[in-house]
Amino acid sequence: MLFLESIQRYWKRTDKMYLLLCLFSSAMAVLALSSWAAKQGSGFAVDELTGQITGIGDYRRAVVQAGAAAIGILVAILLSNIDYRSLVNVWPVHVVLTWGLVLPTLVIRNVTLGPLTIGYNAGDTDNYSWYKLGGFTFQPTELAKISFILTFAMHLNNVRSRLNEPKELGKLLLHLFVPIGIIHIQGDDGTAIIYGIIGCCMLFAAGLSWKYIIGAFAALAAAAAVAFAFFSDKIGKGYQWYRILAVIDPNNETGWAPSETVWKNIIYQQQRGEIAIGSGGIFGNGFFDGRYYSVPNAHNDFIFSWIGNAAGFVGCCVVLGVLLAIIIKTFATGACSEDMLGSFICAGIGGAFMAQIFVNVGMNLRLLPVIGVTLPFYSAGGSSVLMLYICVGLVLSVYMHNTKKLFG
Repeated sequence: MLFLESIQRYWKRTDKMYLLLCLFSSAMAVLALSSWAAKQGSGFAVDELTGQITGIGDYRRAVVQAGAAAIGILVAILLSNIDYRSLVNVWPVHVVLTWGLVLPTLVIRNVTLGPLTIGYNAGDTDNYSWYKLGGFTFQPTELAKISFILTFAMHLNNVRSRLNEPKELGKLLLHLFVPIGIIHIQGDDGTAIIYGIIGCCMLFAAGLSWKYIIGAFAALAAAAAVAFAFFSDKIGKGYQWYRILAVIDPNNETGWAPSETVWKNIIYQQQRGEIAIGSGGIFGNGFFDGRYYSVPNAHNDFIFSWIGNAAGFVGCCVVLGVLLAIIIKTFATGACSEDMLGSFICAGIGGAFMAQIFVNVGMNLRLLPVIGVTLPFYSAGGSSVLMLYICVGLVLSVYMHNTKKLFG
């Protein structure tokens, strides 16, 4: 009886719409991953001799996604009951824990200690930023991202009246660029870019002067122009440069690819993703019955192309509409915060959601190069879903520990 009363009290205090939007996205993700397992994956594991089902096979990804979402929701609910100010105050604890997991991957590559592999390469790139424990993988930079948002919010809150003084701004930029540099050394430039966008959103929310914003954009544009004009052969790793050029010149008319094989390999994933989205038409081919185009990593970075194939233009609009609503609600919660600390936390989390969605959808539509950024809630991965719901819990904490309303 007391338990039910506690649930009722929580339901009255929490942001119900925000929770429901997140739950809808997780449910759609499980549906999409189940569809992928049935139609593009291997489906259930089957004994070759008897034809009997021996395991869940590729449905494992959908099961893990559902389980991680269920655990994540519980974590978010528990976290939302803790005052976010308390979580900021214990910043030395989560900084040591999170970055203590990240730093070993800078120097340790594929070292196995019993069931644990440190510096695991989860893809066919130079990114060794993962841990592998048994059959599960975990990227500590996702957990460190949450710690970064909390510490950067605290830093901004402490210097907000002096934000535009060069000395204080320099310290903030150092706070931002150190983790970006660490993640770049790891080889995960996609995550490094997301960190950069998070920092920019939080600086903007804190009231960064327009003269710095305009100056930064001008400097970035000039640096990009000089890099492309004089140092194109030294930008990133070879495949990264080719992915950028594949977006600008997908037909290789300028001869950027050293061979036809390289050109075809670089454009293949995005080309297939684009075809898959287009083949879905207005209403799609259905999640479990229809014609499907095979897309590499359709369960992960290219899950949006699978949704476009199965649910069509209407399904894509629904998915993006709900994700947009989550972003708006996140920023709105920050706007309602009675202190700037809560506002900065929500600005960072909203910026993370916005950046990942924008970059991932841009990758799927061949508007941006492939940089390994996942679609929040939808891309397969239990640890990333758990990290996502920790962010949701922080936003709900800001919502529940403030009484100010957006409109009066």
